[in-house]
Amino acid sequence: MLVNSDKIISITKLQRELTQKLREVTESGESVYIMKNNTMEAVMMPFAEYAHLKKLDELFEQLEIQAMLKKRMETYNPDKVISWEDIQDV
Repeated sequence: MLVNSDKIISITKLQRELTQKLREVTESGESVYIMKNNTMEAVMMPFAEYAHLKKLDELFEQLEIQAMLKKRMETYNPDKVISWEDIQDV
């Protein structure tokens, strides 16, 4: 993943400039990448972008479930169905 180096900030600098960086993220709509010990640790992003990513995540989960159900239905045989009552009797 390519990240604009102007948008990378150390955790120490972020602690000093949190209010300013939050305002920049909100106004520009661009994320800020947070480094800790020279390792990318977190991303501060506008809430609208987060909400969009969350919706995409939910959509992908639904598509995955749909694919699993479709695969199961390919081998479904209604003649081999066991009733709930029969299961309880076991």
